[in-house]
Amino acid sequence: MIKRVKGDYRGRSRASIHNGLIYTVGTDIDSAPTVAGQTRRILADLEAVLIAAGSGKDKIVQATVYLRDMATKSEMDAVWCDWIGPPENWPQRACIGTDLAEEDKVEIVLVAAVA
Repeated sequence: MIKRVKGDYRGRSRASIHNGLIYTVGTDIDSAPTVAGQTRRILADLEAVLIAAGSGKDKIVQATVYLRDMATKSEMDAVWCDWIGPPENWPQRACIGTDLAEEDKVEIVLVAAVA
């Protein structure tokens, strides 16, 4: 059975939970002007979604970070590393440079275990 957490946007869920894993994605709907600002807002929102589902950042299995400009990776990474915490929390992570919607500079997709 797949549990879908209702989202605010037509055609997509806020999160999906299946076989002990939560799948979720975050963007900064307020479009902070910097990569660091967007990353902070996205991670705070994603953490709230994980906690509500019975998970947490210490249970992230995989993260994919999409960046509008790969030259901003170090800016995003500084925020990510501060947020993710000690090495025992570090998931497998990839960063990909790509076009993003509107004012988005960062989009983050997470897969995490549900306790």
